[in-house]
Amino acid sequence: MKLTIVGCAGSYPNATSAASCYLVEQDGFRLALDFGSGALGPLHHYCDPCDLDGVLLSHLHADHFLDMCALYVARRYRPSGMPPVIPVFGPDDTAVRLATAYGMDPDPGMADVFDVQTYPAGGFSVGPFTVTATEVHHPVVCHALRVSAGDRTLVFSGDTAPCDGLVKAARGADVALFEASFREDDVNPPALHMTAREAGAMAAQAGVGRLILTHMVAWHDNSGAVAEAAGAYDGDVVVAEPGMVIHI
Repeated sequence: MKLTIVGCAGSYPNATSAASCYLVEQDGFRLALDFGSGALGPLHHYCDPCDLDGVLLSHLHADHFLDMCALYVARRYRPSGMPPVIPVFGPDDTAVRLATAYGMDPDPGMADVFDVQTYPAGGFSVGPFTVTATEVHHPVVCHALRVSAGDRTLVFSGDTAPCDGLVKAARGADVALFEASFREDDVNPPALHMTAREAGAMAAQAGVGRLILTHMVAWHDNSGAVAEAAGAYDGDVVVAEPGMVIHI
């Protein structure tokens, strides 16, 4: 399984990165985890947007889904013809939110480009991947996404405060891609995001093999994030950067 960081900026794109978007590949199948603000542009560095085979949306905040409108345009109006419809999984109101964001009638909405589905209970298959979506703690419905292929597993936290759901989703994963929007010494809003130390604590509780910190917000000096996480987690910790490739 190959993970490529397309965009990792928290809350909004910054000068060097789009918002959340992560490309996961296995056996030629390309799956995007989130498609936030500014994601379509840098995706071109890693694959043709029309070669994308599916999208999983953790939740419906703009920095995690809004460039789905741009992806719709790229696929719907391709001069050589539309590629096949691809599955898009998300919370219950995903189809309506996508249509509304683009200013179109929700019926039929984007059905000619995206087969929008709600996350089912339990695991489900997308191409070669087995996926489990577990609800985590955020002001809107949000899911941690556990993605497995063969004997390898990646878990993406989505946006979340520390919670049992995240530990459950990440249990024994090879790689945990966890948000770390806040810093430990700041006065932070409750029940919204994690600090790097909290991300480390969640990774330690779940027994993950490697921790990648993501969703860093531009208004912070994030240079201490790795050391902060290492105070609670003794495994390998790195900060996500656009273009980073991880073979799982």
